[in-house]
Amino acid sequence: MLKLKVDEMSCGHCAATVTKAVEGVSGVEKADIDLAKGEVTVTGNPDVAALIAAIDDAGYPARELA
Repeated sequence: MLKLKVDEMSCGHCAATVTKAVEGVSGVEKADIDLAKGEVTVTGNPDVAALIAAIDDAGYPARELA
């Protein structure tokens, strides 16, 4: 399991866009969005850089949480 912080995610449309971007990355089994915290929890074995790039490309700055 992997957690990412996603900035500028403020509504249901934002969450849907980020979910779609994350689920499009190879190795992702499931993406759970916590809109209140601005986080996404990813289940599976995806490449972290690919996840961050996909979310960034969707228009939302992202980074891995330690």
